[in-house]
Amino acid sequence: VQLQASGGGLVQPGGSLRLSCAASGNIFSINRMGWFRQAPGKQRELVANIISGGSTNYADSVKGRFTISRDNAKNTVYLQMSSLKPEDTAVYYCNIDARSRTYKSGSYYYSSNDYWGQGTQVTVSS
Repeated sequence: VQLQASGGGLVQPGGSLRLSCAASGNIFSINRMGWFRQAPGKQRELVANIISGGSTNYADSVKGRFTISRDNAKNTVYLQMSSLKPEDTAVYYCNIDARSRTYKSGSYYYSSNDYWGQGTQVTVSS
């Protein structure tokens, strides 16, 4: 399974950006999709996630400003970021909890794993 993230860049405070992350490979189903971020000198932290039923969870610092969504047909998760602040500057990583299926000797086998994208830089600065 591979994740390809895109959409990062440089934006002024108050501006908006939309991140996308597309998953490909042996994917039978995806339970949870989410975004984490890591600023210089800080630990990676959860930004938002969304489960297969559509329920969402946000870090307090981004509530009301960021919106996470997913397109199950495209195995893609999005993060719409608005009212961006300098403290939102970080490398943003997408993360999925996906189930794969393989066929061997007449039977299907399932496995679940956690996958990470390569990270996309978001810089909020004037």
